[in-house]
Amino acid sequence: MKMKTCLIAAALGTSFLSTVPAFARDTKLMMRIESAMADNNARGRLGDSVKFYFGNQATPKILERLVIDQTSQKTNSFGKTPERSCNWAFLSAMLQLQKRALAVGANAVVNIVSNYGNVPMSSETEFECHDGAIMSGVALKGEFVKVEQ
Repeated sequence: MKMKTCLIAAALGTSFLSTVPAFARDTKLMMRIESAMADNNARGRLGDSVKFYFGNQATPKILERLVIDQTSQKTNSFGKTPERSCNWAFLSAMLQLQKRALAVGANAVVNIVSNYGNVPMSSETEFECHDGAIMSGVALKGEFVKVEQ
């Protein structure tokens, strides 16, 4: 009898676990770049060694085009507001773009677009964030260049 109860419990547990992904939350949010740059001391942490230009923003004269690259960053969203976790993921993505720019000798990243799931979304004022029950993610893609200073 005890063995039968254990088998039934195991079967029910397995059934329940197989339905968990159906309840996973993945909410697409459009967040303000300006708000994210004001949060978490983003401007201070990024400094001014690399300039960032989103979407079709006007840029100084481009002297050399180096490479196009992307980054996808996630952060724990448990117990955080979507804005807070999305801003953290955005800052992480920006820091990765900065790191890559410095590595390739770029002083700017231009034409930055959201690129979640490899689907580009261009905006000069907003970025795309996907917020889930336990993780939030931001993917950015840009062109690394040398601009006139």
